[in-house]
Amino acid sequence: MTEKYGDSGEELVPDSIILIEDSSELAAICESFSDETYITVDTEFMRESTYWPILCLVQIAGSKSAAVIDAMAPGIDLDPLLRLFKNRNILKVFHAGRQDLEIFYYLMGELPAPVFDTQVAAMVCGFGDSVGYDTLVAKLTRAKIDKSSRFTDWSARPLRPRQIEYAIGDVTHLRTVYEKLAALLHENGRESWLAEEIDTLTKPQTYDPDRRKVFQRIKTRVTSPRVLAVLREVAAWREEEAQTRNLPRNRLLRDESLLEIAHHAPKTVDDLARTRGLGRRMADGDTGQRILAAVARGVAVPDDECPQPPAGHDRNRDRGPVTDLLKVLLKLRCSDAGVAQRLVASAEEVEVIAAQAEHADVPALCGWRREVFGEHALKFMRGKIALAANNGNLVTIVVDADAKVSRKP
Repeated sequence: MTEKYGDSGEELVPDSIILIEDSSELAAICESFSDETYITVDTEFMRESTYWPILCLVQIAGSKSAAVIDAMAPGIDLDPLLRLFKNRNILKVFHAGRQDLEIFYYLMGELPAPVFDTQVAAMVCGFGDSVGYDTLVAKLTRAKIDKSSRFTDWSARPLRPRQIEYAIGDVTHLRTVYEKLAALLHENGRESWLAEEIDTLTKPQTYDPDRRKVFQRIKTRVTSPRVLAVLREVAAWREEEAQTRNLPRNRLLRDESLLEIAHHAPKTVDDLARTRGLGRRMADGDTGQRILAAVARGVAVPDDECPQPPAGHDRNRDRGPVTDLLKVLLKLRCSDAGVAQRLVASAEEVEVIAAQAEHADVPALCGWRREVFGEHALKFMRGKIALAANNGNLVTIVVDADAKVSRKP
């Protein structure tokens, strides 16, 4: 366990911080955590120029100690750490842990379990949408997080004391945050709400999606099934190519270029070269041929097998005002329930409810979300409840079943 960086007289790492740089030290610290009921975990990684994240540091804390593990230290074997994460007798606590979990999924071939995410728990407990770690720490521990190292280059060596102190703070304060949120969840009876979210967070499909479904992440108002079929194929090509070449998706080819290709369905290299953001050089090479092959696959999809646009994109009727009012109802219901809106329903899901009512296949009409918002949304769609102002406050009112509703032309 080291306390310094080289021999050039730099500031020493404080004695209270354990920096792990070799395999024997890592095995010893992991063994010391093996009898904990929970550990807090965070990572520092780089992903600006790669598809796959480059793991730089792993921070871990138990009830008695905390450590920073240099995942880039020469020859270090992370196996003791991965075994610790597989230990189902120890709860692994993360904050906004999706990207952390993705890293360990690819390292381990499975996900750490069991898991608790304090950002999700905070949303369940009414701390707002996607509440940040520093905000949560300030509210629950009254500590202040030093943000000066937030955008540091974590792959650069040697690591500086300020970086190490910043990194360790991401797991030491997290212990208190976890304990207070766990107590609050138990007190308000929402442990099952959190369990539903953690179940999604810890499914392998969350981190290993079907390449033929990645086109659904691209923001578009495309309603043509044929265009969507071509988009599905070129997006699947990009995903495979980005993984193989270890490049960020948009560095390989931006979403806007994929959409243009899907709309125009180029058949020749010359046609493809006219795509904005692609250019002649890419079109002329092997990459251009693979893109054209993907386009051809999309064009050849039978009509009845083309993907259909989401229900919210159906513009046969003007549902804009209904959607807007449902969003207001969502805000009102979430405020009353003390839960984050983002956790209950997305804007796209509200559009689907506006279009399909009780036939909408969205999470907001299931489980605890239905209790908080879904049932009220359906009553609103049926004309059973309405929104009204009362003494400056927005409220829902029950509509008289015998009342006649008129609409001015």
